[in-house]
Amino acid sequence: MKLYKTTQGPLLHASDGYYAAGQDWDELVNRDDLYRYLNEILSSAQLIQESAARAWIDNGLLPPIGNQEVWAAGVTYFRSMEARMEEAKDSGGADLYDKVYHAERPELFFKALPHRVSGHGQPVSIRQDSVWDVPEPELTLFINSRGSIEGYTVGNDMSSRSIEGENALYLPQAKVYDRSAALGPCLYVPESRIDPETVIEMDIIRNEQLMYCDSVKINRIKRSLDELVGYLYRECRFDYGSFLMTGTCLVPPNEFTLQVGDRVDITIGPIGTLSNTIAYN
Repeated sequence: MKLYKTTQGPLLHASDGYYAAGQDWDELVNRDDLYRYLNEILSSAQLIQESAARAWIDNGLLPPIGNQEVWAAGVTYFRSMEARMEEAKDSGGADLYDKVYHAERPELFFKALPHRVSGHGQPVSIRQDSVWDVPEPELTLFINSRGSIEGYTVGNDMSSRSIEGENALYLPQAKVYDRSAALGPCLYVPESRIDPETVIEMDIIRNEQLMYCDSVKINRIKRSLDELVGYLYRECRFDYGSFLMTGTCLVPPNEFTLQVGDRVDITIGPIGTLSNTIAYN
């Protein structure tokens, strides 16, 4: 099932149609066995005609987040380690990324509060004090307050490679700023865990021309999703649950940097496509 957050309220897309969930977003999603609960409320939820539901989505779609924090995992794919080592070689910090890739403890960092998160069809930003900027497409977990993975969405972890490459201690500035994260288009709530054969694809379009296109299966990740969640929840409490971006394996070539007006489309098969244009804040 897919759960959309809209200006008209939560909209549930089940196999037999669209339903108005009619609940506060945080109360709706932050529970154990969310899939079972959503199935249970179908019998009492208001059925919405498909044309009206599409209007809700087309005209009032919001990022699928309430009061949750967004966190991220770094260097979880081999290609990500390579890219981080390439950007940091001049600063002498390249070995940091090799060590964390092979270490027992993963790299986890805070990414965004809800008001800094963009949704599908909304702009994401590159920093004006950066000269090398890329999107990072990531499978993103929704984890409830008890630490259970209950859903998935598409994430874009916008990053300044020039700032992070200058000094690894600049990571917060490279990663955390207004509109540096995007989530959407929906919260995907399957009956069982997402298939590890699922593919992430990213296209970058500039002036209607395809500048970059690549894809990867999520089973290329080095660490298990449960391992990442376990470390995140060791000493942090999330009263409303949290979102965790799980890392990227799609990295444009070093000579590429985003420009204002570019469009980034990230697709994860069962979830859908998250599309954002590039802007300055």
